[in-house]
Amino acid sequence: MRTIRRLPTDEAGPAPLSPGPPRPRAPLSRGNKLFLAGFFLGLAILVVGNLVHVPFAIMSPGPTMNTLGKVPGEANGSTLISVKGLPTYETEGELSFTTVSVLGGPGFPVDAFDVVWAWLDPSKDVLPVDQVFDPDASSERIAEENAVQMEGSQEEATAVALRALGEPVKTHIEIAEILDEAPGKDALRVGDRIVRVGDTTVTTPDSIRTALQSVRPGEPIEIEVTRAGKPVVADVTTMTGSGGRTALGVILRLDHDFPATVTINAGDVGGPSAGLMFALGIYDKLTPGPLTNGRDIAGTGTIDEEGSVGPIGGIRQKMAGARSGGSEYFLAPVDNCPEVVGHVPSGLEVFAVGTFKDATNVVEGIASGRTSSLPRC
Repeated sequence: MRTIRRLPTDEAGPAPLSPGPPRPRAPLSRGNKLFLAGFFLGLAILVVGNLVHVPFAIMSPGPTMNTLGKVPGEANGSTLISVKGLPTYETEGELSFTTVSVLGGPGFPVDAFDVVWAWLDPSKDVLPVDQVFDPDASSERIAEENAVQMEGSQEEATAVALRALGEPVKTHIEIAEILDEAPGKDALRVGDRIVRVGDTTVTTPDSIRTALQSVRPGEPIEIEVTRAGKPVVADVTTMTGSGGRTALGVILRLDHDFPATVTINAGDVGGPSAGLMFALGIYDKLTPGPLTNGRDIAGTGTIDEEGSVGPIGGIRQKMAGARSGGSEYFLAPVDNCPEVVGHVPSGLEVFAVGTFKDATNVVEGIASGRTSSLPRC
């Protein structure tokens, strides 16, 4: 008979083993140290890059809008250009104005990473913010000026298109806004039509600016306006404007006596650069037969009372936006040609225009398929 001996136990089970001495931790290798240093450096750069605002503006391609079609994104599908008071005709194809998206101005700062990614994208431009925006202007002031410029471009486009059709159009220079700091604000009213400045009869906004230089900033000058159809004459104190020039402290716009009511709904787009395409869209709606013959044509350019097409900013972005929007043809102001050469997107033909007449000739040439003799950049 064998005797079995039991080891001592307690009610909880076998007696625990006593722990041994702690093992020393292995030191980090050089590779691990470099990895951690790189990780935390990258994290710091990421945080700083997203928090630090930099004084640059980024210009990117924006959407296109067909002046012959409906307003994009509107539930009721309203027409972008509508005309009342004159006969209108069916149109085809597209006459689209192009836009540029700008980040980095007042109220919309960009960070370092925004700028780096923009540098890597050939369709974007990075410029010092002071080259794009007035450093002393607020975001509200810039928005107001863009709205006034857009309204002015629509007025001038309407005048040019109607005159091209032989319709009589009389032009007036009107006060659109009076700055709070204008010393003569009590003598002037929004809506005043300026008739005379000093001894100069007003014909254009530039004639007003030139006439004002006959006095020094802070001195008064006699201004004649038409207010509610009646003449008003007042001595208006001037102020110092940009570049130290004499100014009134007002924003001007063109006002016309039109034989028809032309309404343009461009949404939130601001600035003057859609003037040419507005004029073409109005002209097409008021002439028998489609001007484009179904072609998809985009373009850009300011337009003035004489029908001259002026240069614009962001031409590279506008060409890229036009091609992305499906356009095969593009109208560019002739003064923008140096920026066009070498940057035309594949599949886009670019034609140079200097006047509204040039533009209608180019569109008619595209419509007929005869483009070989048309002017190009």
